[in-house]
Amino acid sequence: MENKISLSIIIVNYNTGDFLYKCLESVKKSSFPQDKLEIIVADNASSDHSANFLKKKRPDVVFIQNRRNVGFAKANNRAIKKAAGDYVLLLNPDTLLQKDTLTVMFNLMEKNGKIGVATCKVLLPDKTLDDACHRGFPTPWNAFCHFSGLSKLFPKSLLFDGYHLGYRDLDKIHEIDSCVGAFMFIRKRAGEKVNWLDEDYFWYGEDLDFCYRIKEKGWQVVFNPETEITHFKGISSGIKKHSRGISPADRKTRLLASRARFEVMRIFYRKHYLQKYPRFQTFLVLKGIQTAEHFTLRKVQ
Repeated sequence: MENKISLSIIIVNYNTGDFLYKCLESVKKSSFPQDKLEIIVADNASSDHSANFLKKKRPDVVFIQNRRNVGFAKANNRAIKKAAGDYVLLLNPDTLLQKDTLTVMFNLMEKNGKIGVATCKVLLPDKTLDDACHRGFPTPWNAFCHFSGLSKLFPKSLLFDGYHLGYRDLDKIHEIDSCVGAFMFIRKRAGEKVNWLDEDYFWYGEDLDFCYRIKEKGWQVVFNPETEITHFKGISSGIKKHSRGISPADRKTRLLASRARFEVMRIFYRKHYLQKYPRFQTFLVLKGIQTAEHFTLRKVQ
């Protein structure tokens, strides 16, 4: 009798080279039964030959070759259509799992049927928390406190640090608003209810939007600190300080990624907040995004 797939791991690759291979090796060393999982890699027209390398080294991986860079959301959605598991893990290629990561997260989902999305403790190479894995929704107030620096002055404040939920106990399992798409453990039934990722988001933001819609449907989004992964973060984009020196991204890619960051803010606000706030506040928000984008793009080298 053929074994039933319990977990489908989806990885979108864009010029991540050795990082992708190391990520796959960490999955291979997992304590989770290998015959209960499948790995699907969608390559977004990488130019670093990582796709050919992968096909030779890991013939067990289901491979999807996109003829052009279709973006993170669309590439994931294409791969998800092939997923056979009851759970889908969206995983970045620049991550490394612990041996117990998949098992711990799978058991959490099995125990609590109310969870639609879960994440673990996502750590950067210096062992600090990737704060994108523990997010509050970017309401105008939360965003103002974050970008003005108020949240850094009062990192444990319920009032001032709603952007990263700094007042929550990071050593205990708890609900959050959103996690990062680098590691997003999803109940397939929940993903189907919201029609998966919104393809209006090309690069960044689709994780935040997905969690927003998941919670609208009554599912929980949960942070589980009982296991962890390492996230090198920004290998494909080249815009993160800690990985800029090891990223193969050229200036064109860095500009594309930087513009995408700010376009995400506009899309999310217009989709979820436009009808909730007065026009003058919307004007200020969109003007603030435009100003921040202008100064950021001037710095891209």
